[in-house]
Amino acid sequence: MDATTDFEINVHIRWMIRRDMPEVLGIENGSFEFSWSEDDFIRCLRQRNCIGMVAEYDERVVGFMIYELHKNQLHVLNFAVRPDIRRRGVGRQMVEKLIGKLSQQRRNRVLLEIRETNLAAQVFFRNLGFMATSVLRDYYDDTTEDAYVMQYRYREDEALQIESTNRITRLAG
Repeated sequence: MDATTDFEINVHIRWMIRRDMPEVLGIENGSFEFSWSEDDFIRCLRQRNCIGMVAEYDERVVGFMIYELHKNQLHVLNFAVRPDIRRRGVGRQMVEKLIGKLSQQRRNRVLLEIRETNLAAQVFFRNLGFMATSVLRDYYDDTTEDAYVMQYRYREDEALQIESTNRITRLAG
């Protein structure tokens, strides 16, 4: 895929399955200096409250997210889009899918940590309505780097907007 063209692509977001792992690991290794190993993914996904999702385009995995279900929040543990396909709406579609799972009565926020040096991710999530709420000092095992905790809170008016957008998308294609 040619990343020089600047058009948005529509992806199919589905549960992650075992045979996605080679493509997921490729995206992971191409995205992060301190990447998860296959064992890290498997250990996490074996937890009862841990969910893996992939974004598929043209029968290829182009993005993934790993998150935990908690009583009143979704906690994103890992999130990446294939480097050559970024800025095409893939990440936004994955985040919208996650936000669509929120409700006022149950899970009403999405939480994640971002390295202080990962400015692109900070800006991406801020542009989607996430707010930095705190700093975790010396958070990572592999460095002395701090992490920013970013949070998205459920809002009824936005949920209706996303839901109607998703319904139109479904009807259109």
